[in-house]
Amino acid sequence: MNRLLDKVAIITGAGDGIGKGIARRFASEGAMTVIAELNAEAGQRTAAEISRDFGTRALPVITDVSNKESVLAMVDTTIRSLGRVDILVNNAWGGGNNARLEKKTDARVEKALRIGVFGTFWAMQAVFPHMRETGGGRIITMCSLNGVNAHMYTAEYNLAKEAMRALTRTAAREWARHRILANIICPAASTPAYEAWRRSSPENAAELLKQNPMGRMGDPERDIGGAALFLASDDSCYVTGNTIFADGGSHINGVSWAPEMPD
Repeated sequence: MNRLLDKVAIITGAGDGIGKGIARRFASEGAMTVIAELNAEAGQRTAAEISRDFGTRALPVITDVSNKESVLAMVDTTIRSLGRVDILVNNAWGGGNNARLEKKTDARVEKALRIGVFGTFWAMQAVFPHMRETGGGRIITMCSLNGVNAHMYTAEYNLAKEAMRALTRTAAREWARHRILANIICPAASTPAYEAWRRSSPENAAELLKQNPMGRMGDPERDIGGAALFLASDDSCYVTGNTIFADGGSHINGVSWAPEMPD
């Protein structure tokens, strides 16, 4: 307990799903959390739940990670309100659509890059001077087995997630001298988005679970939050530039993702 006592963590996209699970796990270990969320209602609800359940401060901040000024304001608000930033979790995502590569639009790819790559880039640059000043920090970027395995029909998602992974590994190399450690998690979790997809595509969902050695999707708070807690805590003080697959072993042989798609 209290492995993150008095630490300040920014988690983007923390209104629900994996981001919410990580925020709750951090709060259970004493962290003050910034719930950086585009959906104001979801952000306020998550912050209230965290304060109620763990007695820690949770600050909702409306944040659009596709907008540089919004990202900079997120970090400025954190410093003004909580005095420091020790942990940054780049988790926010804006959704996508399944389509063949030749049918992807410029607008869809540009949106993915702004949310995933530029949003992560701006946030990392913004927290850097504060982490350097206080003697170090942790950056955790949520990526995906989709990108690693080049899953079909999600080209813009794969592109953004792999660019985020390269960006985070570069930060690990350059910022290690400042004791800023940067790592990646590729998760598989039962989130509201996953559950909606499972209900709409039960056969595909069942097939994916068959390919998971543990036979289940992860819990955002217990399973993914646990991996993030390790990377955020002193237990990982000699770990940087790594990709952790918190996916029940799906990465071992790779998950085949090839649903039917009309031409």
